[in-house]
Amino acid sequence: MRVGVIVAGGYSTRFETGDKALADIAGKPMLRHVADRLSPVIDALVINGRAEQMNAFADAMEGFVHPVEYALDEQTGRGPVAGIAAGLAAVPIDAKHVVVVACDMPFVDSSIIERLFELAMATPADAIVPRTDDGFYQVLHAVYSPRPMVDACRRTLIDGDPKVLAPLEYLEVEVIDSDALSGLERSVENVNTRESIERARHFFD
Repeated sequence: MRVGVIVAGGYSTRFETGDKALADIAGKPMLRHVADRLSPVIDALVINGRAEQMNAFADAMEGFVHPVEYALDEQTGRGPVAGIAAGLAAVPIDAKHVVVVACDMPFVDSSIIERLFELAMATPADAIVPRTDDGFYQVLHAVYSPRPMVDACRRTLIDGDPKVLAPLEYLEVEVIDSDALSGLERSVENVNTRESIERARHFFD
């Protein structure tokens, strides 16, 4: 079983007003764009968020082709590491590999995710993490063995170091550079400001 986890519990601080996960792009919430683009390569979906977001998230996901579960943050206000932990802890126990994606990546490319899943099956590594041309490790566009990553995230939170890269220190990680993943830069593009939402609308129109 392949499962997707969308991390959507952030407070959208750079978005000025409203919840970026629910921002309308071409008549559809951004969250749903991310889910729909993952749908060809997953069997089930988990959406992480805060309690007050869940009704709106459920409305956004109505009619989705796969089963959807909702996972509340284990610790509020602790950033994406807490969201990743909560999302991965909620996946079915028989899921060996899970893709974790941020809710503000509406261009996520299912063919790249498929490639990451293939690499995960061919290696004993706990994490398959792309690295973009700027040298940034795309932790929120990566495939994980869920239980090791949950443990790593929880250890990170206990250590008081909630930086999104910190859990990787506890894992065996295989890094995949962008030259091996055509289209990666577009797939990981963040849409987290009003200006970037307007640009994204032009793409989907």
